[in-house]
Formats: sequence, C-alpha cells, structure tokens
Amino acid sequence: MTHRSPALSPDAARAGAALVERAWRLLPDAPGVYRFRDPRRRVMYTGRATDLRSRVRSYAGPLRDRPHLRRIVAQIAEVEALECAGVHETAWLERNLLERSLSRFNRVRGGAEQPVWLVVGSGPESPGVSLLVERPASGQVFGPVLGSEKARAARSGLLRAYPLHLTGIAMSREQRSLAAARGVGPDDLARFASCVGDVLRGDPPALSLLEATLTSRRDRMSARLAYEAAAAITEELAAVRWVLAPQRVTGRGEHETTVHGTASGLLLRLTGHAGAIDEWRTTTVDRPRGERLAAASPPDLREWAATNAGLAARLVAAGITRSGRVPTPAIR
Repeated sequence: MTHRSPALSPDAARAGAALVERAWRLLPDAPGVYRFRDPRRRVMYTGRATDLRSRVRSYAGPLRDRPHLRRIVAQIAEVEALECAGVHETAWLERNLLERSLSRFNRVRGGAEQPVWLVVGSGPESPGVSLLVERPASGQVFGPVLGSEKARAARSGLLRAYPLHLTGIAMSREQRSLAAARGVGPDDLARFASCVGDVLRGDPPALSLLEATLTSRRDRMSARLAYEAAAAITEELAAVRWVLAPQRVTGRGEHETTVHGTASGLLLRLTGHAGAIDEWRTTTVDRPRGERLAAASPPDLREWAATNAGLAARLVAAGITRSGRVPTPAIR
C-alpha cells in the first residue's frame, strides 16, 4: 500500500515563503548554519550554506520542481542562523548538530561526510600518509578532517609534491620504478616527512611552498593540454585548503564547553560535549547576568558568540523567531 504525503495548504506555503522572504534580508552573506522550526517550535530542518542570505532566500522561490522543499516551507514558523568563520567550520557545526539530534527533514545523522584523521608515517619500511576513521594513539596525527574524499585529495596533493611513499626500503616493483623516474629514494624520507608535517600543521611558509609547487605543475599540465591532470591538481589544492581551514567547533578536548553571547536582552548559548559544539539555544536574560555569562566563555569564542547573539536578537525583533527557552530535542 502506498502512503501519500498530506496535501500542502496553499495558505501555509505562502506564510512560510513570506517568513523566509523577511528572514533572508536580515542574514549575512557569510558562511553559516541555519535551521527551521515548525509551529510547535520543533527543529524540523538544519542546513548549511556558503552564503546564508542566498541559501535561505532560495526557499522563497517557486520550488515547483522540488516538492520536498515545498513541504518544508509550508511548515516554517521560525528561522534561526549562526554565522561561522568559514565553510569548514560551517560543515563541522552542521555535522555536530545533526549528530546530537537528527531533525525531521534531515536524512542522515551527522550528515554524509565522514570524519577522518591524516597520519604521517615516516618509518623506513613503508612511509606515507594514511587516512584513519579513528584517531591512533601515536604518530604524527592531524585532524579530524571532515570528508574522506577531500582528505584523500589533500593526501594526493601532498604526495604529488613530496612523494614520501616512494622513499621506503620495502617498495613494490612499480613504486621502485616511479621512484627512479622521479629521482627520489630513502635519502629523501626525512625531508619529505618534515615537509608534509609542516604543511599539515599549518605552517604558512610550508603551505605557500606547496601551493606554488602544485600550481606550477597544474599550469604545466594545462600547457601540455593534459586538462584532466590539471583538474585533478586543482581539486588537490582546494582539498589542502579545506583540510587546513580553521574551525573552532570540534576537537576542543574532552570536557564540556559552554559559550554565551548576549545582545538586546537575549542570551545565545552554545554547548559542546566531548569536544564538539553540538547544542544551540536562545533565551531572554537580564543584562548583568548575560554579561557575566559571556565573560566566562572561552576567549577564542567570545566574539563569535557576541556576533551571533546580535543576529539572533535582530531575528527576534523582526518576529522571525521567538525568544524564550527552547527545549533540547530528544535524541532519536
């Protein structure tokens, strides 16, 4: 037996679209996470955007060929948003929120991207860069990185510039042939391992050198009309930048993190568990208490919290969302 979705109310759809139309005008053209609440204040969808204003604005369009989005818009009663420092931080925050509580219209807990760790191996037998889904107890470990595909592309770029995997003493016949063609060997192991480690630690000169090396090779490939190889290097460059992009919402240690920002009588509270900021709520607050809580927040997150408290206050003042304590949804 086929189950049909209930018919959408034209009035509800128009009301949702009108709310979105008012909301996007107040949002920054910056990366961030947004979420929609239904009339019962339940979070029904959490999403991320490279440009919050543009992304949320898209829900106000006709949506004729996207019935699943029309169902969402017809139930929107509130719009909330958090501005982030960049797309990497945005992706992590969305993942953390969905890992903590899967919204009704989101399909996968935590999202589709798999966190991984990059491990630089410098042992003489089989040096290289490995991808692991769990952090190892020892070694040169970097991460976590969100997105195994991006991590693989970054590893490919690193090894293109610094072929650490071709410097071992137990290589296959194919690897020995490649090493000979590139003029590398065991004597290069320590140098390559150091260069890869410097890049993954975010050392600016090391990153600049890597980007210059890969850009030069990409341009040579383009000049030879090897466009597929040039496109692969372009993807590797983007992946390296993704891996090294700053983010403040994951990997904050094992203790609980509590962050507060306040603006216009509104208190924004972000809570992290096991090193990941994964809860987000607002409530009204008197000014002295709000300022005390904000001052007690981690120093590296105070400005971020204050910025987003101001955004939340603007949305409340415009009637886009409501103030007051928001209950934490049950984890399903």
